[in-house]
Amino acid sequence: MNDIVKILGIAGSLRIRSYNKGLLRSAIADKPKDVEIETFNIGKLPLFDEDLEGGQPREVQNLKNRIKEADAVLFVTPEYNYSIPGVLKNAIDWGSRPYIDNSWAGKPVAVMGASTSGFGTVRSQMHLRQCFVFLDMHPINRPELMISNAAEKFDENGNLTDDKIKSKIINLIEALRDWARQIRGQSY
Repeated sequence: MNDIVKILGIAGSLRIRSYNKGLLRSAIADKPKDVEIETFNIGKLPLFDEDLEGGQPREVQNLKNRIKEADAVLFVTPEYNYSIPGVLKNAIDWGSRPYIDNSWAGKPVAVMGASTSGFGTVRSQMHLRQCFVFLDMHPINRPELMISNAAEKFDENGNLTDDKIKSKIINLIEALRDWARQIRGQSY
């Protein structure tokens, strides 16, 4: 059995200096040695169109393959209008279609996010959890990581500067790693 847990990290923001991309970079930089985190740029996906399901665009096929190859998924999302960003929902929809080929099914998943608001990303994370039910994903419930007032915790390039949050990211990644091993029947 492979000791390494492969996590697919998906940031729900397209902005270059995104706080959420900064969170994902921090997760990659500080990950445990027995974890690999690869990312996927959802900005290159076309808008979901059922007419394209039969002959999915190459980038969609690439996303679906990357999801299937991963042991777990990490969504890192901002909150737009009390919900998840449209680009993230678009990626979720593509990964789940056609219905008989839901790439998300059975995947362990964790969520973290940063927002400039005082509420962090509470609502967007709750909406994602609603999606997980239909997608048949298996979220970890704790630890939760919702960063509020993000402008105070990142530098001008979107890099995380808060060591307490970095420690919480490590805890989240370790919990996701352990959950992924538990789901696939390995001891840890």
